[in-house]
Amino acid sequence: MDDIDAWVWWLIGAVGLGIPLVVTAMPEFGMLAVGAVAGAVTAGLGGGVVLQVVVFAVVSVALIAVVRPVATRHRSQRPQLATGIDALKGKQALVLERVDGSGGRIKLAGEVWSARALDTGRAYDVGEEVDVVEIEGATAIVM
Repeated sequence: MDDIDAWVWWLIGAVGLGIPLVVTAMPEFGMLAVGAVAGAVTAGLGGGVVLQVVVFAVVSVALIAVVRPVATRHRSQRPQLATGIDALKGKQALVLERVDGSGGRIKLAGEVWSARALDTGRAYDVGEEVDVVEIEGATAIVM
């Protein structure tokens, strides 16, 4: 097996490792495929079989050691984009009907919501802007 054949075999191995990457979505196969490409480059540059295998192993292990922990950390983090009722907390709303400790109505994110004042002794009149502090069921708690 001469050098040209060796780099072709390394590329075939890279493609072979890329197939399970696509099927299983396991990034480790992609890292091994990159290691195989590095082995192909080494073979193309005239490196011996031992050097090709060493380059493959070093590149693959280095990628797994560096990229995998970063990917795992990103996968376990909560998304930074708030959705649903969490996205409404901290928004401003317009009072449509007087809001006090017992209730009222506000316009929040283009929709009419029932609302209640956080401070039961405080009241907000029609036209005032209030801040949404919490959402309890279908009621916005405002201040």
